[in-house]
Amino acid sequence: MSQSRRTVLSTVACAAGMLAAKPLLSFAQGRTPQPVPSPNAPNQNFPPGLNGPDIRPDSNTKTIAPQHQKEIREDVERLFQLITEFKAQVEKTDLNSTISLSVVKKAQEIEKLAKHVKDLAKG
Repeated sequence: MSQSRRTVLSTVACAAGMLAAKPLLSFAQGRTPQPVPSPNAPNQNFPPGLNGPDIRPDSNTKTIAPQHQKEIREDVERLFQLITEFKAQVEKTDLNSTISLSVVKKAQEIEKLAKHVKDLAKG
C-alpha cells in the first residue's frame, strides 16, 4: 500500500511541476518582450535633416573673447617652450635615481599653465 501512495504522490508532484513550469516554457519559446522606446527619444520616422525636427545650435553658445584668444595663443607658445625644456631635462636625468627638484617644478609650472589655458577656453 505504501508503494501505491508513493506512486500517487510522485505523479501529483510531477503534474504540479509541469503546470508550474508551463508559463516559463512558453515564455522561453520565442515570446520575447519588445523594447519600449524612450518617451524622450527622437521620432524614428523623422530623422534629423529629412523634414524632421530642426536641430539648431543654442543661441547662448559662448565664443572666446578676442583678448582671450590672444592670451591663449601666447600661453600655448609658452607651454610649448616649457614642454620642450622639460623634455630636454628629463632626457638628461637618470630616471632610475631620484628626480631633481627643477624637473618637478617645471612639471608643476606646465600643469598650472595648461589649467590656465583650459579656463580661458571655457570662458
